[in-house]
Amino acid sequence: MRIIGGIAAGRIIKAPKGLDVRPTPDRVRQAIFNRLGESIEDTRVLELFGGTGALSLESLSRGAKSSTCVELSRRHARFIEQNAKVCGLPAGSLQLCVDDVFHALTRFAKSDRQFDFIMADPPFGDKNVGRRSTSFSQKLLDDENLPQLLAEEGQLILGHTRRDTLDLPAHWHEDKLMKHGDSLFRFLRHQPAQ
Repeated sequence: MRIIGGIAAGRIIKAPKGLDVRPTPDRVRQAIFNRLGESIEDTRVLELFGGTGALSLESLSRGAKSSTCVELSRRHARFIEQNAKVCGLPAGSLQLCVDDVFHALTRFAKSDRQFDFIMADPPFGDKNVGRRSTSFSQKLLDDENLPQLLAEEGQLILGHTRRDTLDLPAHWHEDKLMKHGDSLFRFLRHQPAQ
């Protein structure tokens, strides 16, 4: 894996061995950031289910002001720290939060934190034909704290597998759906009830 664009372009980042982490592939990250273009510059990013921290690091490389990366595993968090060092990004631009994502969302909402982009490519859920999804992606969409964390005009970029059919709550508006192999990425905005 490598950083695709920006000041750290070409730097190799590492992932833990095994099946615990499914990093967002280079070509998918490239498609996401091509879509975002210059809109990522000088923004505050929140990455959920960090894994390798690739989405945070790519954001910072391309000019984001800051990124907060939430990852539950201390072992994976050490990889994220090492990857940040390899990328040579500005000191203090990456904040690493070792915590359960849903606990962190509650804490951030209570402290009135807001982000311009929230990015999440969580572990894939099971196929859910004939029943509502129970995946992390669906739980994020259903989480009452998540919309509070988006700044005005902010965007949620959410990944999930094709076999995981999500139920999009009415307060989320989909700007774009990107398909890459077995992965789907939704670009969503929060629309408060009128």
